[in-house]
Formats: sequence, C-alpha cells, structure tokens
Amino acid sequence: MAAKTFGDFFKEQRIKRRLTLRQFCQQFGFDPGNISKLERGLLSPPHLKEKLQEYASALGLKKESKEWYEFFDLASAHRGKIPEEIMKDKELVAKLPMLFRTLRGEKVSEKKLNELIEKIRKS
Repeated sequence: MAAKTFGDFFKEQRIKRRLTLRQFCQQFGFDPGNISKLERGLLSPPHLKEKLQEYASALGLKKESKEWYEFFDLASAHRGKIPEEIMKDKELVAKLPMLFRTLRGEKVSEKKLNELIEKIRKS
C-alpha cells in the first residue's frame, strides 16, 4: 500500500463530506482547478498556516483532532519539513536525532515506529 499523500487525504476528506470537487469549491469559494491539482499532487500544499486552516475547516476537520494534525503533518511532509508544533517543543526536538538514527539504522515496522513515537510523546 502506498503512503498517503496530502492530496489523497484532502480528497478523502472531501468525499467523506459527500461533496464533488465542484460542489466543494462552490460552497467554500475555492478555485476548482487549484483544488484538483492539490488532490492530484500537482500543486504543493500552501505554506501559509491560515490557508491550510481554511482548507481544514472547509473539510470539516475539528481543530486539534487526529485528522487535523494528520492534514497539517502531511502538508509539512510534502514540503520536507518537520511540523511547526514539534519544532516548538525543545525537549522533543532534542530527541529527533535518536529517531532519525533509529530509522536509518534498520527497517522499522509501522508498529515499532508508532511505539517509538508514543515513547517520545510520553517523555
């Protein structure tokens, strides 16, 4: 199974709202061409947090929900950046090199990666 992209997630959330691309764009005042390109990965997610928040709200994502964070994390990952909230946490940032070394040193299963993430969250 291929990794989920920002565009895949965007489209999945729009479809959950039972809106066609045109309906979604008409309802929220977005350009259908740009949203189509976003969903197909031809256009990068916006850099502006405000625009991402506008899209997240239009998609019905509850602020600070699992889906909200996944939306923003996928946008960051698409740009090759570590999410802003993580970079603000000095203790967590100090542990990132350990995570990177672990990931480079061995093929980590999704289960092990999730366990490592949970350990980092609790530390």
